[in-house]
Amino acid sequence: MFIDTAKVTVTAGRGGNGAVSFRHEKFVDRGGPDGGDGGRGGDVVFVADSNLNTLVDFRYQPNLTAENGGNGARRDRHGKNGANLTIKVPVGTVVRSTDDESASMIADLVTSGQTATIAHGGDGGYGNAHFKSSTRQAPRVAEKGEPGEQLELRLELKLLADVGLVGFPNAGKSTFLSVVTAARPEIADYPFTTLTPNLGVADVDSDSLLIADIPGLIEGAAEGKGLGDAFLRHVERTSVILQLIDVLSDNVADDYQKIRSELGKYSPELADKPEIVALSKIDAADDEIVAMQRTALAAVTDSPILAISSSAHQGLTEALRALLATVKTHENQVSADAIEPENPEIPVISLSKADQDKSWQVERSGEIFLVTGAKIEKFARRTDFSNPHGVNRLRDIMRKMGIMHELDRAGATGKSLVRIAGNEFTVLEQ
Repeated sequence: MFIDTAKVTVTAGRGGNGAVSFRHEKFVDRGGPDGGDGGRGGDVVFVADSNLNTLVDFRYQPNLTAENGGNGARRDRHGKNGANLTIKVPVGTVVRSTDDESASMIADLVTSGQTATIAHGGDGGYGNAHFKSSTRQAPRVAEKGEPGEQLELRLELKLLADVGLVGFPNAGKSTFLSVVTAARPEIADYPFTTLTPNLGVADVDSDSLLIADIPGLIEGAAEGKGLGDAFLRHVERTSVILQLIDVLSDNVADDYQKIRSELGKYSPELADKPEIVALSKIDAADDEIVAMQRTALAAVTDSPILAISSSAHQGLTEALRALLATVKTHENQVSADAIEPENPEIPVISLSKADQDKSWQVERSGEIFLVTGAKIEKFARRTDFSNPHGVNRLRDIMRKMGIMHELDRAGATGKSLVRIAGNEFTVLEQ
């Protein structure tokens, strides 16, 4: 079954908790702290696999979870790190986040073996052995492990091909693909014979082309009519578009413009791709009709116009050579643009990642003081709020970072509630 979209939830492993423990051995007076650190949670990693061509497995397994880290133990034993969860996806898979309105892209896996860490496991908490010092020889504080990242994702499969075939249903796309490649798509004399995209490799002299055939488009496809809009993503990566138009159409110019309109509505970038137009099924028409239809098309497009018959093997070699030349030109242009971009980006001066993590804010909401900031929130997530020693350590960290001073300036008292990363506690121990 060909499935090219899926929604999944990925959850990285939670970090293990640190341990509070003290040495208890015969003849060892006042054994020091020996609580070990928790292990790190496993990551969720996607890897592109050329042996896969569908996302169907994710329809039956939409929840993907990596292994949690093990807890620390006495005698300074470190918890086991959680195993990474490696997930194989087809080459051409785009991973998008559905947590935001723009569905931003997280990864684009376009080569076999390419990997991307999608969700990071949580760090393990420190055990009390970590907090031993000359002035604190019996610390009774240990950290909790951090939760792993959890993301709602949309997976989209975009076929990787050199040439994308587009046109109205029954324009001869599947027949063309079956003749010039070894692909065997279903072919019949009725519209929408092709229900899923098909790929084939065509040999052209000493080179080759990967060609993708998608279900036929109809007017309004970009708005969801027919089948084509669900598969237009598969020609987004192609270097050139081959639009097939039935030579016996009553109005070839209108057919051409309708398809171009649908491409533009779906994606302006798709409409700007290099294009070759081919009048198909010319074995069913005389030379005069073919010439008349060429003239009609030439009035509405500057793209090259070819005439072919897949069943009669007419004009196919010329069409493949023209496609190959256009693909090579497009690839050379893309390479040149990558080396010398037309509009080089103006450097933006901003805080470093480390400085951004250290920054924090205090906002008052009624009787509660909300503290935000990457670093202080990380400390709060690792704090065991059921352990007063752990909460006091968090207060010490806030004092060193200047947060306590800011709370005082904002009007907080010792009994005021502070909220960090969803946890609430008083400014001073009560």
